[in-house]
Amino acid sequence: MSPRHIAVPHEVPAPSAEGCEGTRKILDRIGDKWSLYLIITLANGVRRFNELRRGIDGISQRMLTLTLRGLERDGLVTRTMYPTIPPRVDYELTELGRTLLEPVMALVSWADTNKSVIAKAQKRFDESMESESTSVVGAVQHRR
Repeated sequence: MSPRHIAVPHEVPAPSAEGCEGTRKILDRIGDKWSLYLIITLANGVRRFNELRRGIDGISQRMLTLTLRGLERDGLVTRTMYPTIPPRVDYELTELGRTLLEPVMALVSWADTNKSVIAKAQKRFDESMESESTSVVGAVQHRR
């Protein structure tokens, strides 16, 4: 199905400046690399901090802390601390956070389905840019 054939239920209004800024801030939070990983990881239930750190390849302790704090601030994740020694801290998606799973998984599925098509398009583009660059250099050298 091409983009022209996607049903739009109504005319999409032009966004206001305030609406764009608010939406952008939310999308910046949930669309960053680590937030998506955390949301998907927490889809399977409660996780401890170290489980999350071990389960997400490449994330530093500091970045995990900052990302969890941001998701908690936005109401997407809850943090439960238990008064044990050492302290136990559990993280879980909130009801609002769980509503993100469907669109996030749809985006992941779309990316997975289309990654080879996108890679081919990137290769074609890069090759055309290389040949265009070579043509421009050749034309400049020919003029001299």
